[in-house]
Amino acid sequence: MMAAAKRPYCKPPPPTTTTTAITSSSGQNHKRLRPSLPAAAAMDGGMEEEAVAPPPTTTMTTTTPPQPLLPGLPDHLAQLCLSPLPPRLLHAVCRPWRRLMYTPSFPPFLSLYALLDDADADAGVSFAAYDPLAGRWDALPSPPMPSPPPMLWHPSFLARRLPLQSVAAAGRLVLVSGSTQSLHPALSRPLVFDPAAPTPRWQLGPRIPLSPRRWCAAGAARGRVFVAGGVGAGYDPAVARSGATWDPAASPPPAAAWEPIPPLRDGRFSRDAAEAVCSGGKVCMVNLRTPGAKEGAVFDLRAGRWEDMPPGMLAGWKGPAAASPPDDGETIYVVDEERGALTAYDWGADRWRTVAESDRLKGAAEMTVAGGKACVVAPGGGKVLIVDTPPPPPPPAARRESWAAPPPPPRMWEVAAPGGKRVVSLHVLPRMTRPE
Repeated sequence: MMAAAKRPYCKPPPPTTTTTAITSSSGQNHKRLRPSLPAAAAMDGGMEEEAVAPPPTTTMTTTTPPQPLLPGLPDHLAQLCLSPLPPRLLHAVCRPWRRLMYTPSFPPFLSLYALLDDADADAGVSFAAYDPLAGRWDALPSPPMPSPPPMLWHPSFLARRLPLQSVAAAGRLVLVSGSTQSLHPALSRPLVFDPAAPTPRWQLGPRIPLSPRRWCAAGAARGRVFVAGGVGAGYDPAVARSGATWDPAASPPPAAAWEPIPPLRDGRFSRDAAEAVCSGGKVCMVNLRTPGAKEGAVFDLRAGRWEDMPPGMLAGWKGPAAASPPDDGETIYVVDEERGALTAYDWGADRWRTVAESDRLKGAAEMTVAGGKACVVAPGGGKVLIVDTPPPPPPPAARRESWAAPPPPPRMWEVAAPGGKRVVSLHVLPRMTRPE
């Protein structure tokens, strides 16, 4: 009996390698190597010893169709179905939904934006946004700083920071004024960052009226940037009494010019960088951020005139101040730096009520309010304290009629600053868009 003829045996070639790019949370590209099997092995799940390998010059590629947001629906209809869901739920379900949350077409959630200082070296200022859902800080592009650039510290002021004043208005971060090392105004035009743009970047706004300035009162008023007072290269009474507003949402930013407002009664708002906070159609500010005898002023946006600050408001203004946005009542909040108390102003009673009190709030440097929360920079800038801001209590008559227990104290938690950085100032704005 003849022996059976053996089938020819072809030794398979050694596995090749393909490179897959993996993007880490820090934004750096890392490369991972993995073996690439021939097409037959990919389909069958392995290679038999007797299988014949394809020629070396043959290349076979397979494409995986993109995963739909919701099976059976086009993505544009799926977006309409997903947009009412809470952002935290969307972030927890799957990767396609997380990617959708950061696209320009999807309703944005709120994030914390910080101006940062290097804790170890004179590396200049930087900016970052804290994503509360991902729990991480994302660096912003560097703004096109002029030469010489703004300074945060100066040898002549050993215990005092030179402010780089920033404002959150119309969903944008706006740098308004700053000081150079020679103590001259650093910004002749504001710098504007729109986090919701398809490609977030900084743009230049129109020139500030009369003269560039520093140590002014700056804030947001009904979606517009508001500045008043300040000092230029030298003291000028006209600049110290002047004020103006500007809409940063104009496209492009330089298209809209600053609109002047009636001058201040005097030039006392040129001694320090002050917050200007808007509540009830009125912009309120004091002339000093440091402890001491303060003077206040109120600008009525509807009437277009300056008024005296109510005595109760002035007496309780003992630290950094911020106002909640219009859709959250425009309540003015102040942190009493000495007492460590977060207080809210009542226009009707001309008094401040205590919202929260803690030793962790003592010495607060900056604050912002949005989304039912007050964000306070702790002393030293190493962390941000987040405090719930509950609604105002009902009137006494309503409290007598209800048998409800008093509300619990507001929650308070911390967010650490990015490694090696200190938080100098902060704002709440919509989250940044991310590339696909």
